[in-house]
Amino acid sequence: MKTLIKQQGMGMLGMLTIGVMVGFFVMSGIRIAPGLIEYQTIRELVIQAAEGYDDDEDTIADIRRALSGSFNMNQIKTIKPRDIEIIRKDGKVMLNANYEDRIPLFWRIDVVVKYDDLVFVAGEVYNDE
Repeated sequence: MKTLIKQQGMGMLGMLTIGVMVGFFVMSGIRIAPGLIEYQTIRELVIQAAEGYDDDEDTIADIRRALSGSFNMNQIKTIKPRDIEIIRKDGKVMLNANYEDRIPLFWRIDVVVKYDDLVFVAGEVYNDE
């Protein structure tokens, strides 16, 4: 008697399922990446404005003007300078640029990314983490 050894591999349905999953994650990454890059730019610009603040010479309007010019130059569309909360608290000027970004993924499904680590004290020096 001969026994046939048949090699079994992944079927067409399995390959299709893996292809759809890989395609979904690649498409999600491609759609989310520009928002993450813009977040890094916004973070750098807000840090520059906070570090460049001099309590003796500058006002809150000067911070807004600096942010407006740098946002315009870098074509930031997700958040406007007027959306950044600038307040005086305990004798210090605080910049709060936290925001959410809604990214359409496909059909009626959106991804909401929350950037909530953009609170800085004006006049302090921040190092890259």
